Amino acid sequence: MDSVDRRSFLATTGGALAAGVATTTLGGHAAWAEDGRAPFHPDKVGYGQLRRTKSRNTGEELLALPAGFSYIVLGKTGTPMSDGVPTPIAHDGMAAFPGSRRHTVRLIRNHEVRTTPGSPTGRVYVEGSERYDELGVAGTTTLEVDLRSGEVLSHFVSLNGTIVNCAGGMMIHQRGWLTCEETTAGPAQGWQRKHGYIYEVPLQGPKPGKPAASQPLTAMGRFSHEAVAVDPRTGYVYETEDDSGKPDGFYRFRPRDPRNLAAGGVLEMLKIRGRDGYDCREGQKMGARLPVEWVRIDDPDPDLEGGAQTCTQQGLAKGGAKFNRLEGCWYGDGSVFFNSTSGGDAKNGDAPNADGFVEGYGQVWQYIPGRYDGGRDGGTLVLVYESPGRKMLDSPDNLVFTPRGGIVLCEDDASDADADPHPLAPGLANVNRLIGLDPGGQPFEFAVNISDDSEFAGACFSPDGSAMFVNTLGSTTALEPPGRTYAIRGPWQRGPL
Repeated sequence: MDSVDRRSFLATTGGALAAGVATTTLGGHAAWAEDGRAPFHPDKVGYGQLRRTKSRNTGEELLALPAGFSYIVLGKTGTPMSDGVPTPIAHDGMAAFPGSRRHTVRLIRNHEVRTTPGSPTGRVYVEGSERYDELGVAGTTTLEVDLRSGEVLSHFVSLNGTIVNCAGGMMIHQRGWLTCEETTAGPAQGWQRKHGYIYEVPLQGPKPGKPAASQPLTAMGRFSHEAVAVDPRTGYVYETEDDSGKPDGFYRFRPRDPRNLAAGGVLEMLKIRGRDGYDCREGQKMGARLPVEWVRIDDPDPDLEGGAQTCTQQGLAKGGAKFNRLEGCWYGDGSVFFNSTSGGDAKNGDAPNADGFVEGYGQVWQYIPGRYDGGRDGGTLVLVYESPGRKMLDSPDNLVFTPRGGIVLCEDDASDADADPHPLAPGLANVNRLIGLDPGGQPFEFAVNISDDSEFAGACFSPDGSAMFVNTLGSTTALEPPGRTYAIRGPWQRGPL
């Protein structure tokens, strides 16, 4: 689920400076871990001790936050939207854009609905609209929010006819959102069409009752997509893959026209130069620089129903590098950063994958494009952080660079074997948190989901930096627990975020 992969401020001068500060913080975090990891004292770092906090507009205790911070709930599952459709289930990846008015922000939010074909439960659906798959249950919604009052001015389905919309990323020049399907299901699973694609959701155009037409960008690959990040200098789109239990790849798409992705291009998988099948999942050293080359995926839209090789199989056959559960992906400070939710040497206790790999607590990678990206200089790959255990960081999904240069990591506790209770959330076995990093690299708790055990997702900041928006996923198949979007405000300047 992102994160900074959809953060507009990274493309600005001020945003580049913030990204540089955040990159230094990641380096500090790695050094802190290498130096033996000082004891974790949540009351002495970050913003201090957390406390159970009531929502300002519903009165419910849903989050634990530091003193001085408050939140409101937006777009809870089941709440009627402006188009008359109930807010769908499964709130996932999200981006924040400047709104249509001076004091507003526009959010485009994914819904990772995993119900059966055509199921009405929590469905993203507008009758009579143009959509890719008539049985599709997922898609996106768009919200316009007044930053002064917190009022939702408009809320509507902006894309439907897709399935399992997990994360995505901002389009070049902030023209909209690229939403990704985290599946390769198709007619064999009861759907009318093949799935596993990326779709465009324009910032301008969709309105209540008239969502964007959902047209798959097939040249960008058919696989279990998670997130994307666009390099504004080249227009290349970097893509992460999250096919749980199998080796995954890190891809880039070189479009013929960066402003028209439907015009096609070339899909490639990352490979470590001179090292066929290099395994990035474990046995890595933080800070080591690995030279990169790229191998072409000859058939980016494989006929999986007819037995064709998957994109992953094609890339690995050419020596592509192996990762585990690649999720959040973002561009900043001239690099592309991406998370491996379950990579690393510290193991989480789950059963081995099909190829014998035992999952860890997570990694953060940095890809530095080459000077002549696309040519002989394929760039450099660096492991900037690897979690030593669940108390420090458990299964990073999205990672957010704040406008002030701080870092927030969204947890998606992926382990079934390692219980993760929290004193502020009694009765919950697997608790998810927002983890911040201070300038010296030490982690601290910023927020805890105390309402249910679903993950945090889609964290992003308003363009003016005053509010952080973040989702809790809720159920992907039922109305309970509900998905929620939160707007968090407080004394950001008092701490490292």
